[in-house]
Amino acid sequence: MDHAAALIAKYFNLSSGELVIGGVPVSDIVARYGTPLFVYDRSVIDRKLDLLRETLPARVEICYSVKANPNPAILRHFLAKGCGLEIASGGELHIALSAGCAPERILFAGPGKTEAELELALSHDIGEIHVESVLEAERIGNICRRLGKKARVALRVNPNGEAQGGAMRMGGKPAPFGIDEETLDEVLDRILGEPSINLQGIHLFAGTQILDYNILLGQYRKGLEIGRIVVDRIKRPLHTIDFGGGLGIPYFARDEELDVEKLRIGLAQLFNEIENDSDFTGTNFVVEPGRYLVGEAGIYIARVNDIKVSRGKKFLILDGGMNHHLAASGNLGQVFKRNFPITLLNKLQADCHTPVDIVGPLCTPLDTLARDVKLPIADVGDLVGVFKSGAYALTASPLGFLSHPGPAEVLVENGQTRLIRRRGSYCDLLAYPPSYHPGT
Repeated sequence: MDHAAALIAKYFNLSSGELVIGGVPVSDIVARYGTPLFVYDRSVIDRKLDLLRETLPARVEICYSVKANPNPAILRHFLAKGCGLEIASGGELHIALSAGCAPERILFAGPGKTEAELELALSHDIGEIHVESVLEAERIGNICRRLGKKARVALRVNPNGEAQGGAMRMGGKPAPFGIDEETLDEVLDRILGEPSINLQGIHLFAGTQILDYNILLGQYRKGLEIGRIVVDRIKRPLHTIDFGGGLGIPYFARDEELDVEKLRIGLAQLFNEIENDSDFTGTNFVVEPGRYLVGEAGIYIARVNDIKVSRGKKFLILDGGMNHHLAASGNLGQVFKRNFPITLLNKLQADCHTPVDIVGPLCTPLDTLARDVKLPIADVGDLVGVFKSGAYALTASPLGFLSHPGPAEVLVENGQTRLIRRRGSYCDLLAYPPSYHPGT
């Protein structure tokens, strides 16, 4: 499957062999903002959000996972669409609040939260802190007593092997994430004995990048099963059952798209089973998608800066590489390097020829965005586009390596472009505003 061609046909347009993003030719975008840069099409985000809402039962709320792409403009858009936010650090909490998110719409998950981060979250009275260990629960209790507060928490449960699946398993095995299902009773004893903690939910997240709807349905059913166990202990319905994220998008040749229609049918049947179940009276159900909502909306664009042949292999050398897009280089969880959908954005109707390697400007062989990919004959100045770059790209990359400038980020909306992060240094891109001081 040619995912680049399929994606262009589904979401974008062509004009004289050139990619058009949200009604704007790519040459116009790079003429105004330069390269390298990330471009996000807001209409794609909206289409994915609408599709997910049509797929989920009405009782299921969407909280966007900030880690996928924390650009404030994107967060503000999801907030305007009625989503909550799921965060995984004190920095993300600050970004969420600065973007205008009401504290009660924020969920905080992730292992290894520091005392400073917990105190920051508790001082802002966020919606829920998802507890990942007994020690973390004890820290929350101690901070609450000091602040005179009562914490709203959910237990993140690492389920047994029945609920495993996805390209990256987060549960069903030894993991730093959550509390093992087999120790749930013991942990409940500890938490329920802490008067400053209000246990109001559970969080189940067993895997990510899931393309099989059956795996997702199995995990949701497992979440309900664990929910019943907790309800039986606390003798009241839970406020929240959080199914986590995990919905995937196809990146590679053999990947098949998630069948959302079959997922919709399966979820409708599952929620019909519990419609009149007193265990779930008033319970709010939550999913935390990130990649699924923004991944296909983003394109990383870099310019061909040099072309060379070394011992019979042709290399296209770009002005950006793994320092901006580690995932595309294969160095973010891939065992074997596989190419993201990648092409020449200004020669989309030209014939493809000899395979080439596409590399960045860094002095390491790891800086390879594509190997043996067939493209049209390239010239210096051509534009290379890496599709499906809206999630876990810039935010998951070693921006400081060799101190190259960070890429700009541009949002296309209603046929207009808007700079949502300027090109800058590593420090410029990562600096927190003066009001946030992590660790203090």
